[in-house]
Amino acid sequence: MLARVIGAGVAGLCAAYALARKGVEVEIVERESAPGLGCSRFAGGMIAPWCELQSAEPLVATLGEEALDFWSRELGVATVAGSLVVAPARERAELADFARRTRNFDSLDAKDIAALEPDLAGRFDAALFFPQEAHLDPRAALIALTGRLAQLPNVTLHFQQDADALATIPDWIIDCRGFAARDALPGLRGVKGEMLILRSEEISLTRPVRMLHPRRPVYVVPRGEGLFMVGATMIENEERARVTARSVVELVNSAFAVHPAFAEAEIVETGSDLRPAFADNLPR
Repeated sequence: MLARVIGAGVAGLCAAYALARKGVEVEIVERESAPGLGCSRFAGGMIAPWCELQSAEPLVATLGEEALDFWSRELGVATVAGSLVVAPARERAELADFARRTRNFDSLDAKDIAALEPDLAGRFDAALFFPQEAHLDPRAALIALTGRLAQLPNVTLHFQQDADALATIPDWIIDCRGFAARDALPGLRGVKGEMLILRSEEISLTRPVRMLHPRRPVYVVPRGEGLFMVGATMIENEERARVTARSVVELVNSAFAVHPAFAEAEIVETGSDLRPAFADNLPR
């Protein structure tokens, strides 16, 4: 049996890997020159199934637990260091609400926070720590997964290739084109996300830090070598590539609220893309 996977983002590569490990002959077809050049490239890389319960259905957390095992144990590209959720003192109600909606966390006071993340000492007086969660660099992770696929004898990779131009006739087609699949899925919508990558040698974080705020929530994910991914914008429009000045200002201001050192950080990269989603935000 031959399965054709269209799209070499996170969904396509994971689907291909799961099928190939079961002995299915798989061909992966991608229009871009390399894997993960769509919205996967701009993902935060947080594997946080219990944090996601704050706004997602239980199914998302269940699948997230499977993803946690896959990326940390099967592929070994994720760092299991937990997630830290904080809030400014005036927003303690946000932290209480987050705790009510989620599970598998420890409640921390200021002393605990300082012990866990020394550079945040004195910044927050309460937090939630999700010790079993993980994070990764999506770009490095997808390159590693592609390398693993390339080693399998039953996998063929086609880059800079249109699926319609291939001579082979697959038994199954798995459409992992993301938002581009809207031509086949009329109910699909795009949710725009914008992000920054900052460089600072003045702060060190071991794990993702989410700061809760009713208007400007933010997450800061360490990428190593002084790099941090900063994100959180979710905009209901379908404009892919443009990062607005307002979003950059809000993200930098929110990162500054996590730690003032980010005010002097170098902006290494800005980026945005559309995450495909259905009306209920559940996977299909």
